[in-house]
Amino acid sequence: MSEPLNERELVQYIADRTKIASESIATVLRHEQAFMDQAHKGAGRDVEIDSDELVDYIMSRPDVKLTEPDVDTILELEMSYLLERGLAGYDD
Repeated sequence: MSEPLNERELVQYIADRTKIASESIATVLRHEQAFMDQAHKGAGRDVEIDSDELVDYIMSRPDVKLTEPDVDTILELEMSYLLERGLAGYDD
């Protein structure tokens, strides 16, 4: 059984591997969650998310002051964290 998501630990995991401020990481993750919540409205349990659309959405938010590569890195490290803890997996 996987452990529950610890958001502070996730942010720290990403911050430790980058030079990005924790506040900026939390902002990106918050916008990612909003995008995912919107995608799931009216849809079934599984929704296919286009990563380019997600990054474009996050970059369009006025409070995101990071570069596109920084946002990509945050999202990639988030997935690494989730995979390591058994909270996510890839569909075959």
